[in-house]
Amino acid sequence: MSVYRIREYGEPILRKQCVRVDSVGLREKEIFDRIARTMYEVQGIGLAACQVGIDRQLMVVDVGGGLIKLANPLIMSREDESTVEEGCLSIPGVTVKVKRAMRVLVQGLNEEGRRTKIEGEGLLAHALQHEVDHLSGILIIDYASSQEKDSFQSELRELEKKTRLK
Repeated sequence: MSVYRIREYGEPILRKQCVRVDSVGLREKEIFDRIARTMYEVQGIGLAACQVGIDRQLMVVDVGGGLIKLANPLIMSREDESTVEEGCLSIPGVTVKVKRAMRVLVQGLNEEGRRTKIEGEGLLAHALQHEVDHLSGILIIDYASSQEKDSFQSELRELEKKTRLK
């Protein structure tokens, strides 16, 4: 099974609200597996389906405690806050200080299609929120301060140029 090509800033799918899946079947399981393989190949800690060109609410996360696969994830609760410098596989070379909940409870469907709840704290909480954002077309640059935005405008222009050439 090959890996997917990661979509980069400027590609319209990254700004779309992804479509919910009706159920998790063989096709979704194959997508989960291939997204996970892609994430591990590039040494990421999370990847959403839209980042590989698939307009579905599917995501994977692994911050070291095991692989989490979720369809139709929804953040049910958030507690406390912390700011972490985040990067994104779809925006290489750019990092942004992002304030997110320190603890979250996320509900969704697991790879067997059963409703599940995942509690995340610290890095896991940040990664879950980052991937859920992707499924709504939200990118880390949307959290950037004016000063941060000024610092990475040239990188974004280069990515947009590269995207137009594809």
